[in-house]
Amino acid sequence: MPRKARLQTPDGRYFVARGRLKRCTDPSLDPSTRRACIKALMQARRAVIHSGEDRAALAAALAAVDAAKRRLGERGPVWWTDGAPDEAGADPATSSYAGWWAGLDEATRAGGA
Repeated sequence: MPRKARLQTPDGRYFVARGRLKRCTDPSLDPSTRRACIKALMQARRAVIHSGEDRAALAAALAAVDAAKRRLGERGPVWWTDGAPDEAGADPATSSYAGWWAGLDEATRAGGA
Protein backbone atom coordinates (compact mmCIF):
# COMPACT_ATOMS: atom_id res chain seq x y z
CA MET A 1 0.00 0.00 0.00
CA PRO A 2 1.51 3.38 -0.98
CA ARG A 3 2.18 5.90 1.78
CA LYS A 4 -0.08 8.91 1.97
CA ALA A 5 1.70 12.01 0.66
CA ARG A 6 2.43 14.43 3.49
CA LEU A 7 2.89 18.16 3.37
CA GLN A 8 6.58 18.52 4.15
CA THR A 9 8.67 21.60 4.95
CA PRO A 10 11.12 22.66 2.22
CA ASP A 11 14.13 21.43 4.23
CA GLY A 12 12.56 18.00 4.83
CA ARG A 13 12.80 18.22 8.61
CA TYR A 14 9.08 18.26 9.35
CA PHE A 15 5.73 17.27 7.95
CA VAL A 16 2.47 18.95 8.92
CA ALA A 17 -0.24 16.91 10.63
CA ARG A 18 -3.30 18.30 12.37
CA GLY A 19 -1.88 21.80 11.96
CA ARG A 20 1.37 21.04 13.80
CA LEU A 21 4.95 20.36 12.74
CA LYS A 22 6.00 16.75 13.29
CA ARG A 23 9.62 15.70 12.95
CA CYS A 24 10.45 13.46 9.99
CA THR A 25 12.54 10.32 10.23
CA ASP A 26 16.30 10.83 9.99
CA PRO A 27 17.08 10.49 6.27
CA SER A 28 20.61 9.25 7.02
CA LEU A 29 19.32 5.95 8.45
CA ASP A 30 20.19 3.03 6.24
CA PRO A 31 17.14 1.21 4.84
CA SER A 32 17.52 -1.94 6.97
CA THR A 33 17.83 0.06 10.20
CA ARG A 34 14.85 2.20 9.21
CA ARG A 35 12.73 -0.90 8.46
CA ALA A 36 13.70 -2.51 11.78
CA CYS A 37 12.81 0.66 13.70
CA ILE A 38 9.48 0.99 11.93
CA LYS A 39 8.71 -2.67 12.65
CA ALA A 40 9.49 -2.10 16.33
CA LEU A 41 7.33 1.02 16.33
CA MET A 42 4.36 -0.81 14.81
CA GLN A 43 4.72 -3.66 17.32
CA ALA A 44 4.84 -1.14 20.17
CA ARG A 45 1.74 0.67 18.87
CA ARG A 46 -0.12 -2.63 18.70
CA ALA A 47 0.96 -3.34 22.28
CA VAL A 48 -0.52 0.02 23.34
CA ILE A 49 -3.84 -0.96 21.76
CA HIS A 50 -3.82 -4.40 23.36
CA SER A 51 -2.71 -3.26 26.82
CA GLY A 52 -6.32 -2.82 27.93
CA GLU A 53 -6.60 -1.93 31.61
CA ASP A 54 -3.11 -3.20 32.44
CA ARG A 55 -1.25 -0.03 33.45
CA ALA A 56 2.14 -1.73 33.55
CA ALA A 57 1.65 -3.13 30.04
CA LEU A 58 0.55 0.29 28.80
CA ALA A 59 3.59 1.98 30.36
CA ALA A 60 5.92 -0.59 28.80
CA ALA A 61 4.26 -0.23 25.39
CA LEU A 62 4.46 3.58 25.51
CA ALA A 63 8.13 3.36 26.48
CA ALA A 64 8.70 1.06 23.49
CA VAL A 65 6.95 3.57 21.18
CA ASP A 66 9.15 6.35 22.53
CA ALA A 67 12.32 4.27 22.11
CA ALA A 68 11.46 3.40 18.50
CA LYS A 69 10.66 7.03 17.65
CA ARG A 70 13.97 8.12 19.19
CA ARG A 71 15.86 5.54 17.09
CA LEU A 72 14.07 6.92 14.02
CA GLY A 73 15.11 10.46 14.95
CA GLU A 74 11.51 11.62 15.40
CA ARG A 75 12.13 12.41 19.07
CA GLY A 76 15.17 13.19 21.19
CA PRO A 77 18.22 14.98 19.80
CA VAL A 78 17.69 16.48 16.36
CA TRP A 79 19.33 14.73 13.42
CA TRP A 80 20.37 17.88 11.56
CA THR A 81 23.67 19.55 12.29
CA ASP A 82 23.22 23.25 11.53
CA GLY A 83 22.15 24.19 15.06
CA ALA A 84 18.53 24.97 14.17
CA PRO A 85 16.19 24.37 17.12
CA ASP A 86 13.57 21.64 17.22
CA GLU A 87 10.19 23.11 16.34
CA ALA A 88 8.19 19.88 16.58
CA GLY A 89 4.69 20.58 17.83
CA ALA A 90 4.70 24.19 16.67
CA ASP A 91 2.02 25.74 14.50
CA PRO A 92 3.71 26.29 11.13
CA ALA A 93 2.19 29.79 10.98
CA THR A 94 4.10 30.85 14.10
CA SER A 95 7.34 28.97 13.46
CA SER A 96 10.41 29.74 11.40
CA TYR A 97 8.40 28.21 8.52
CA ALA A 98 5.74 30.96 8.67
CA GLY A 99 6.77 32.49 5.32
CA TRP A 100 6.64 29.13 3.58
CA TRP A 101 3.29 28.32 5.21
CA ALA A 102 1.78 31.70 4.25
CA GLY A 103 2.86 31.16 0.64
CA LEU A 104 0.87 27.94 0.32
CA ASP A 105 -2.63 28.04 -1.09
CA GLU A 106 -5.51 27.27 1.26
CA ALA A 107 -6.17 23.81 -0.21
CA THR A 108 -2.53 22.78 0.29
CA ARG A 109 -2.52 24.07 3.88
CA ALA A 110 -5.76 22.18 4.54
CA GLY A 111 -3.94 18.99 3.51
CA GLY A 112 -1.72 19.43 6.56
CA ALA A 113 -4.55 20.37 8.87
